Amino acid sequence: MKLTVVGCSGSFPSAESACSSYLVEADGFRLLIDMGNGALGELQRHCGLYDLDAVLLSHLHADHCIDMCGYFVARYYRHDGGPAAAIPVYGPEGTERRLSIAYGDVPDEKCMSEVFDFRTLEPGNLRLGPFSITTDQVSHPVEAYGFRIEHDGRTLAYSGDTGPCDALLGLAAGADLFLCEASFTYGKEDIPELHLNGREAGDAATAAGASRLVLTHIPPWTNPAVNLRDAQATYDGPVELAVSGAVYEI
Repeated sequence: MKLTVVGCSGSFPSAESACSSYLVEADGFRLLIDMGNGALGELQRHCGLYDLDAVLLSHLHADHCIDMCGYFVARYYRHDGGPAAAIPVYGPEGTERRLSIAYGDVPDEKCMSEVFDFRTLEPGNLRLGPFSITTDQVSHPVEAYGFRIEHDGRTLAYSGDTGPCDALLGLAAGADLFLCEASFTYGKEDIPELHLNGREAGDAATAAGASRLVLTHIPPWTNPAVNLRDAQATYDGPVELAVSGAVYEI
């Protein structure tokens, strides 16, 4: 598998990065996980607008899904050849309605489904192209999911947005790469069932036995160097900060 960080900023884009969005590729299949603020523009550095095969939306906060509105425009009003064929879009219940409301002036109530084949996420397993994907609900104020993506004996785990929870450890168990949020600063913010800090991300990677930890979803107001240091204090494996444009071979 190849993982490309399209965007990794949390809450709102930073000067260096769009919000959460990650491109996962294998055997010619392109899967996009999340499409937050600014991600659609950055995606075009790595992939053609009509080259995606499927989209997974971890949850419906704007910093993980709002650029799907722009992507609807690109697919529905495509200049050459008419609307693009519908691709699978997996998200929590109500994803189509949420995006239609966010767009605000859709031609009709079903037009998004002409270019997006909306499918509802729930805990369990699904197959997308060459990927075997396990989904589980994580700890966040809205319905939110983390993902375990497996291909050819290798595993990528993605936390989505979450506080500490058992589901996260199950998704990340033995992962070759654990892409884990670290939004909060240890000792500064302590809001249950919302986000992880650097120490908690390190704790989760250690408990799950993950081989490599990449910290993501760090908001512009959080010092990433502090979260990196804190994760290194609780996890002995290789750990680094996600940056826009970074590519990982898994």
